[in-house]
Order: sequence, then C-alpha cells, then structure tokens
Amino acid sequence: MKASGKTVGIGFLIFLSLLIALPVNAAGGGSQADFPLWSGIFFVGLLCCIAVIPLLNAEWWVRNFGYVSLLLTIPAAVVVATRDWLFLVHVILEYLSFILLLGSLFVTAGGIVIRVDIRGTPVINSLFLLIGAVFASLIGTTGASMVLLRPLIRSNKWRKKVVHIYIFFIFLVSNIGGLLTPLGDPPLFLGFLRGVPFFWTLRLLPIWCVTVAILLALFFLLDSYFVKKEDPEKFLRTSGTRPEKKLEIKGKINFLFLLMILCSLFIPPLFREGVMILATGLSLYFTHRSLREENVFSFAPILEVAILFAAIFVTMAPVLSLLQVNGSKLGVVQPWQFFWVSGSLSSFLDNAPTYLVFMSIAQSVAHTAGIMEGLVAGVPQTLLAAISVGCVFMGANSYIGNGPNFMVKAICEENGVKMPSFFGYMAWSVGILIPLFFLVTMVFFR
Repeated sequence: MKASGKTVGIGFLIFLSLLIALPVNAAGGGSQADFPLWSGIFFVGLLCCIAVIPLLNAEWWVRNFGYVSLLLTIPAAVVVATRDWLFLVHVILEYLSFILLLGSLFVTAGGIVIRVDIRGTPVINSLFLLIGAVFASLIGTTGASMVLLRPLIRSNKWRKKVVHIYIFFIFLVSNIGGLLTPLGDPPLFLGFLRGVPFFWTLRLLPIWCVTVAILLALFFLLDSYFVKKEDPEKFLRTSGTRPEKKLEIKGKINFLFLLMILCSLFIPPLFREGVMILATGLSLYFTHRSLREENVFSFAPILEVAILFAAIFVTMAPVLSLLQVNGSKLGVVQPWQFFWVSGSLSSFLDNAPTYLVFMSIAQSVAHTAGIMEGLVAGVPQTLLAAISVGCVFMGANSYIGNGPNFMVKAICEENGVKMPSFFGYMAWSVGILIPLFFLVTMVFFR
C-alpha cells in the first residue's frame, strides 16, 4: 500500500470522529459502564472484515480498508461516549500512547541499516530468530522486530520460499521473546507499574527456554526443507558481495534515540509521549535519507497500522468493559484456566488491558481463598505466571494479537513478500503454536 493523501485523510477522519464523539453526553460519569452485549458487534464486524474481505478482493480492501474502519469506528465511538464519555477519552489517550510508541520505534529503527554479508540459510536464519528473541526482552518486541526485520529480509532476497521465515519471526521476535522483562511487552510493563518487581519475570525463563528452543528446532527443520527447493546457483551468485566487511551498521545514532524511547516508559504520561515525539524528530533530522532508502523505508506500514488499530481500540472498548464487569463470573480459578482464557482473549484483544483484567480476577481469587502468603502484587505467583505467559505468548495467534504483528506483515509485503491472509496466518499459528501451548500447560500450569 502506497502512502497517499487519501490514506492520511482517512486516518485524520477516524481521529476526528473520536474527538467529535467526546462532547456527547458530556455530563456522563467517569466509571466504565456496563455495556449491552450487542455493543460488541462493531468489534466482531471489524474482525470479520479484516479476515474475510482480503480473501474476496484484496485490491478493494487495500483501497478501502480506511473507509470500512471509519464506518465501524463512528457508531462504536458514539455508543461508548453516550454511556461513558470519560471512558472514551481514556481509550483515545491509550491509543495515542500506543501508536506513538509504535511509530517512534518504527521511525528510529527504520534509520538503522544493518549490512550483513551473509545469505539466509537455515543456520543463519535460526541465529537471527534467536538473537531477536533475546533482544525482544531487552528493547521490546516492537523495537527488536523493527531493528532485525529488514536485514533478515535482505539476507533472504535470494530465496523464493520465505513466508515461513517471517511467520516464525512474528512468533519468536514480535511476541514470545518478550517474556523476560517488563520492557519486553506492554502487559508486563503494566504489571511492573502495578507492583510486580522488575526482575520477577526472570522466573519465567524455563518457560521461555522450552518454548523458544522447540520453535527454533521446528523452524530449522522447516527451513532446511524449503531451502532444498531453492536454486543453489543463485545462492552462489549472490554470495560474497562484500567479503571485506561481514557486518556493517549505519545510522548508529538511532540506537541513542531508541534508548530515549525505552527510558521514556519510566516517566509520567505526557512527558513520555513528548520524549517519543522528540526522539522521532531527531531520528528524521539526523539520519541521512540514503539510509532510509536502503531500508526501503516509507510511512505506509505505520499508517496502515495506525488506521486499523484506531478502529480496533474503539470497537473493542465495549468488549473490554464487559469483560471488566463480568470477568469474575467466568469461573477462572486454576493456573491453566488463567493461561488459556487470558491468552485466548489476548489473541484478538489488546493484551495490556486483558492482563490487568485477569490480574484483578486473580487478586479476587486469592482474597476469596484466604491466600495471604507468596503473593506478588496481591496475586499468587502461579496465577501471575499463567497470566503473563498467556498474554505474551498468545498475542502471536493472530495478526491483531500484538502491535508488531501487523507491522511486520505490512513491511514484508512492502518488500515484495506475499504474506498469508488473516485466516492463512492463523492456520500456521493454530497448527504450530496451539499444540506447543498445550505442552506448556502440561509442563508448567497443571
């Protein structure tokens, strides 16, 4: 999708529709309302559109997805505003913070050029994924995805069968790898703000190691199978173009701007977003245009993500509110239940508020059961581990489960990689991840 005035215009229309909805019922209260069940139809409709329309007519969807998003965003915003306008304000502010984080990481990482004079083989690609999984916990799943995706794409330009590489990239780098620190994924950072010790998530290292090791082994076998179908002569022709420099990094100043963005997560709102905007502006100013051209950088992917996630945030607001009000009625009390229910919802809803909802439910379970010892932020450690792993891991189940997923898809497609449809991607995730998550359940959450 090319960035155009029409695309930008649609984005502003969606944002304007949210602002217009704010004055409606301005006398309303500030607590979340108990929305009727039918109010979830806008979110369900958006999911169906994202999943089905590209299968029927992909070109029409590329041209009109913004209008479809706008059509569902306006009535959803009005429904939320008429019941609780302050809740809509909160949703808008949360979205702006979300998209500023994604956008700032997208722009700064887009100025970093990693030139690797190696070609994508099963060993090299597996190393990329392992490094990405480690980096995901250090600089966040979005930061790691944006830094490593483009060099991985360049390393595999000589190959035709590459879709599986980027699917596993989403699995490992954009989601599962971010389990070990609060910097890795937004729900874990919210947990840190709610009283979970910063290094508590390192207790989840055994789960991380088992899951990452199995996925890397499976990827290596799959990539070894597909590489045999490639033309070996093409590999030889494209190898060794810069034998004197195996690794070269340009635009290194952007690492400073990435650090600014990561540090901003520890300062109060408004100042945090101000630092993100400053880092983005500095990156655009100090990065030579030729480096972004080498990265095939454009704003099209982040515009697509911004428009779709504006609609997702607003339409899912009633669903999250229903879950907040009625979550205690779900009958979730065991670790495996917390893992699967929080994870399943995180596959399609924003995993950050989902994490908080189930953290509250787990606190209620502990209070009801009279558990007073071994609590972390008021939550039994086994339940907190199940919620953390479920929300982080199962964000990989769909393109909209976590912010970086859709961005990886958009960047890959902009670089000529034909990624699977919504259902096509889920065929991979259901076939590979769900059996793995059952194994995780049996080993860690029985």
